[in-house]
Amino acid sequence: MTAQPVVVLRPAPQRLDRIFTPGALARLHERFEVVDLSGDDGEAALDAVLPSAFAVVGQPDLPAGRLARATELRAVVNVEGNFFPNVDYAQAHAQGVRVLGCGPAYADAVAEMALGLALDLARGISREDRAFRAGTERYVAAGTADAVLLRHADVGLVGYGNLGRSLRRVLTGFDATIRAFDPWLPAAVLRDAGVEPAPLADVLSRSTFVFVLATVTAESEHLLGPAELDLLPAGARLVLVSRAAVVDLDALLDRVAAGRFLAAVDVWPVEPLPPGHRARALEGLVLSPHRAGGIPQAFAAIGDMVCDDLELLAAGLPPVRMQVAAPELVGRYRNRPVG
Repeated sequence: MTAQPVVVLRPAPQRLDRIFTPGALARLHERFEVVDLSGDDGEAALDAVLPSAFAVVGQPDLPAGRLARATELRAVVNVEGNFFPNVDYAQAHAQGVRVLGCGPAYADAVAEMALGLALDLARGISREDRAFRAGTERYVAAGTADAVLLRHADVGLVGYGNLGRSLRRVLTGFDATIRAFDPWLPAAVLRDAGVEPAPLADVLSRSTFVFVLATVTAESEHLLGPAELDLLPAGARLVLVSRAAVVDLDALLDRVAAGRFLAAVDVWPVEPLPPGHRARALEGLVLSPHRAGGIPQAFAAIGDMVCDDLELLAAGLPPVRMQVAAPELVGRYRNRPVG
């Protein structure tokens, strides 16, 4: 009888029961020999099993020396959401080890949340809810002077990766004019997706709604600083749902406080946000505590994606559901684990 490939589970900070439904976990055990280290964060147990491991599901430290001892390894599956510097990517690529990420599992959830935040900013939904509860509600036109429509609006997307593609789908019914800035994609790719490629300055200056969807790289950190934020039209709506470091938060808050535009923020430079942070009391800002992507359906999708791609790899086929770390890009990422 042929031995089954060994899959090591070390998913922390994810919980095993959160990312694998009972059905997905049973499927994994049926197809692979599963070594569950989810309750053992020591290095000895991982080192003992690595030489025979076909895949590691999780984010343990895998420097070059440790990877070199994992001679059977074919996949490292990050189930937190981004590519972090815990892996020596050059060594992994040299050994033929695929490093996979589960970012696509969160894309639809983040896109729907981004749409919800944009509609809130367009119509003052949470603002007027607070006023109603405080007994200061304004009826009919008295409370809608700054309301705008998303339908037929000019929309700008800063970044067109997993999040941008999902958001494009949910925006379809609004018949908006959508411009996108993504220096990693040819203009033809954006046009084929139904969006208009544009320089960053055009995306910002010509959009009533701006969605910040870019990942953090050496080039995109504080991509939207004071000069860029000043390009937004008066009364624009900005939604930040990707990574906090893409935007200069202090500059953004200054402009919201001055009434230049409205904004919604789901990701923060420091999480939890300090209790006395000025963002908590700022009118014109919708606050969300990094909850756009992490919903039960998104978490459960991760386990299915892991099973699908590991089964493909075991059959000698490439993975298709998870995001593959590109050698040309992983060195540019500046992602940090979620606190």
